[in-house]
Amino acid sequence: MKYSKIIEILQQVPLFDLHRLRSAISRMLGDPKRLKEIRAQLRPEQEITYFDPTENRDIAAKVIKLGRTRLLVEHLDNQVRWEIPLYFINLNQVNTDIKLSSSNKRGLDRIELKIGDEVGFQDDQNNDLYGEVIRLNPKTVTVIVNGRKKWRVPYSLLHAVIRG
Repeated sequence: MKYSKIIEILQQVPLFDLHRLRSAISRMLGDPKRLKEIRAQLRPEQEITYFDPTENRDIAAKVIKLGRTRLLVEHLDNQVRWEIPLYFINLNQVNTDIKLSSSNKRGLDRIELKIGDEVGFQDDQNNDLYGEVIRLNPKTVTVIVNGRKKWRVPYSLLHAVIRG
């Protein structure tokens, strides 16, 4: 699915229409038939990825326990356990990245960033700084620079860092 294209279209939609769509989508996410189809493809100890909306990225995990509408998973990197809805699971390994077109745009958008992304910005002395996103806040991003100093930077001041 072309998430970037859908988001660009939805940016033009009035808020009431978005609200109405959210209501319909919420009902679809709770559809017992669709949830049963997902559950049928899962087994305890199975490795999966799921999309975490808080971190805005896919997380690798292992299924611990299946429920009717939720499941208990254990993250592969740190063995932390979470209970998540079945519809979070990315069964088809879909690319979840969103990149918006850069015309008339300054900085990065919150929906484009995820925890662990490398970004750059300039401090108040116009020094170029580079770091890793560790938290997505409503108006700012928390970036750790050189593995120790934390900065809260507005999305509009960030740029992506591409490693060659």
